[in-house]
Amino acid sequence: MKNSLKIVFFIASLSAFSQSPWTKEKKDLFLNLSYTSIANYNELFGDPDYKTEKNITDKTYQIYGEYGLTNKTAFVFNIPLKSIKTEDTNNLISNLDSGSKTAFGNISLGLKHQFYNKNWVISGQLVTELNTSSFKENTKIRTGYDAFTFTPQLLIGKSFGKTFLQTQIGADIRTNDYSNNFKIGGEFGGKISKNIWLIGFVDIVKNIDNGVYKTGEINPQTLTPRNGLYVTDQEYGAYGLKGILQLCDLGITTSFANAFFGNNVPKKTAFSIGIFNTF
Repeated sequence: MKNSLKIVFFIASLSAFSQSPWTKEKKDLFLNLSYTSIANYNELFGDPDYKTEKNITDKTYQIYGEYGLTNKTAFVFNIPLKSIKTEDTNNLISNLDSGSKTAFGNISLGLKHQFYNKNWVISGQLVTELNTSSFKENTKIRTGYDAFTFTPQLLIGKSFGKTFLQTQIGADIRTNDYSNNFKIGGEFGGKISKNIWLIGFVDIVKNIDNGVYKTGEINPQTLTPRNGLYVTDQEYGAYGLKGILQLCDLGITTSFANAFFGNNVPKKTAFSIGIFNTF
């Protein structure tokens, strides 16, 4: 049973920023290194949907980690390195320069505490996204939100042996006049062979108020965000699938995600690949 729960922890901890209610044991370290790409897009969800002024390729190199401070409390962190490139498009005449920028996104630090672990697991998590992103004026490339974000969440999960279920509910509370969000989601996965897991997931993020666009983000002709990179009033409903190859403490994961609704987010599939281990 202990080995089964250990594997469930690995699998459940592979979200972009973990939503798993399971915590590491004291002094154990879990690391997940991943790469995500949204390639060559120029259309965003809106009301109606709209085109960006440039074609955009958005790549993220990311380290997620969780360290057991006690058997019930863990320190969690996420360090994203963004690489964003914009190129000319035939949509409209633009005075934006094409270009690229590689810099940190919003680095996240937080604590997760397990309140209950009898059949079902219930935990709470509080994460702070730091204002560590960068902005390039002539291209309007932004690598993260120009704000601090505080994210309290309630996490619930259950292992069924070769399957598991986890769900979460919470909010993103942002500074600097950005909109705040309500968020809810979940995952269900199962072992389909000796070393392979398949997991489906849904994530929904909805605005609960309206924020203020930063200077220069809105195109004066179309009154839409010029490239939609980490602007205010972003929301989405996303679904996706993960495949995981489990090799003892080491594993490899790949996934895709699509949005079925949104605002100011790409109408393009995101692909990810990663490797994880525990120490």
